[in-house]
Amino acid sequence: MAMEPQRLMRLATMASTAVALILVGAKAGAWLITDSVSMLSSLVDTSLDLIGSLVTFFAVRQALVPADADHRFGHGKAESLAGLVQAGFIAASGCALLFAVGERLNNPKQVHEESLGLAISVLAIALTLGLVAFQRHVVRRSGSIAIGADMAHYKTDLVATLATGVGLFASGRLDQPLIDSAVAGLVALYLVHGGWLVGRASFDVLMDRELPDGERRRVLDIVRGDPDVRGVHELRTRSSGLTKFIQLHVVLDPVLTLAAAHGISDRIQIALRQAFPQAEIILHIDGWDDREKR
Repeated sequence: MAMEPQRLMRLATMASTAVALILVGAKAGAWLITDSVSMLSSLVDTSLDLIGSLVTFFAVRQALVPADADHRFGHGKAESLAGLVQAGFIAASGCALLFAVGERLNNPKQVHEESLGLAISVLAIALTLGLVAFQRHVVRRSGSIAIGADMAHYKTDLVATLATGVGLFASGRLDQPLIDSAVAGLVALYLVHGGWLVGRASFDVLMDRELPDGERRRVLDIVRGDPDVRGVHELRTRSSGLTKFIQLHVVLDPVLTLAAAHGISDRIQIALRQAFPQAEIILHIDGWDDREKR
């Protein structure tokens, strides 16, 4: 039996927090031993992943709280707020790392015990790959913005860890400390870019951006597919957490009785909910299109 999206979201937040705790401890030890700035960059990224995971943990629980008298549209935007906070953490960590890289370029140091750092990188890659695969499954099932933002965190961490492993190996083997610094700089730029992408997606939801064009076309195709529909206009859409909001005007024959028009309206809403199971639908019946003479 398939697990409910809400339960999957809760499990994803617990899994990400647990993975982040393990990796922060492992990378902190590796950084202290190796004195690698690229390992430091990976540690900073993972530390922010831990903060982001904790933010997501609480945001998802708040977003899943049912609508109440003070929040008639639910609490779903807590997810987008969490995504915006995470974007700030990601971008800030990238900028901080760029300063650290600049300092290390002025005072280069050779890394030590690079084999240990490489082993920690392999452990981190294995854990992160498993977590990202699970988070991707959860996002597909739930459409959660907060889990998606958390997954973006761990994707950047995966890239950072891969780059760190390569940088440590190359820097140690070739006795070139600048390789370590160059890798850390690339990771920092990647973090800034990732923060921008997460922040833009969260901001779009907070500003009630329309659903993607493909989903809007699907709504129109379903409504126009009803044999009694003469036209459709004033389609407005947005999302908040797991809920999509769909509002539209449907043109029916003006001589229909109220009962008949209401029955057609119910039929259309059932069809839309089959395509968008967690949607809130507001459907207004018109006797004429706005462009028609009455």
